[in-house]
Amino acid sequence: MTESDFLAALRTLPLHAAARGLRDDVALLSPAGPLVLTTDTVVEGVHYVATDPAEDVAWKLVAVNLSDLAAKGAVPVGVMLNYPLGDDAWDRAFIEGLGEILTRFGCPLIGGDTFSLPAGSAHVLTLTAIGEDAPAPPRSGAQAGDSLWVAGMIGDAGAGLAIAQGAFGPTSLLAAYRRPVPLLAEGRLLAPIAHAMMDVSDGLLLDAARMAVASGLAVSIDLAAIPLSTDYCAYAGEDRAARLAAATAGDDYALLFAAPAGLQPPVPATRIGSFAAGSGISLHDGAGTVPLPARLGFEHTA
Repeated sequence: MTESDFLAALRTLPLHAAARGLRDDVALLSPAGPLVLTTDTVVEGVHYVATDPAEDVAWKLVAVNLSDLAAKGAVPVGVMLNYPLGDDAWDRAFIEGLGEILTRFGCPLIGGDTFSLPAGSAHVLTLTAIGEDAPAPPRSGAQAGDSLWVAGMIGDAGAGLAIAQGAFGPTSLLAAYRRPVPLLAEGRLLAPIAHAMMDVSDGLLLDAARMAVASGLAVSIDLAAIPLSTDYCAYAGEDRAARLAAATAGDDYALLFAAPAGLQPPVPATRIGSFAAGSGISLHDGAGTVPLPARLGFEHTA
């Protein structure tokens, strides 16, 4: 597709009034209050496999950004897309998937940029999401004595990635990896009562450790309490090894939050641990202490 063709196709999607019909170099927002901004980049071969359908890549690109808004209790305002033009069929399929998720979550396109990459280059896709009306609990707000909770299931997307790479397994797990669902409604209800909240993107253990470090506390996690779906248990089991695999896989986009001890969350959630004075992360289950795995989750390296 040419740049003109791509922009014409984008104009058929839900557009924010600030986008000016995608016929200007800027967008004009007139917010009534503070805005929440987040941006994420997904890279072929790093965040998704080359065989993933373009429609699903578009969905995931938006979903991971909306998940950040969910962790702050924000209402989505719109998104801005930076897109590398390439294969015509892939570009058109991407727009189809983009339209699906923007419509699903009422999150119109505001603007962005198009560019070209050398032939054969991997796709590098960047999206910025804007939200408003957010209580915005920080990841650094956990307090000693708080309980650690998770809303959503852990491990499905990690299993889905293995299926996308050729393993045999149920389509529900593949969908969890390719089309995660941001927990926007849950985030809106949790944000006012959470001392700290973030989404689980790089692995439950790694993200819990990050919350503990940011809050200057130690966190203890009950591995046996981590919520696993029925399909995950059928696929991988639910023993200690399967639970560790789920807790370190990433791409879950569940909500991880700290709340006062004794408080019952207003959405379905599972208590998986607690915070205390000190530092570091520790694991246990019904059989006792669980040694920390060598890898707590996914971290980018040079």
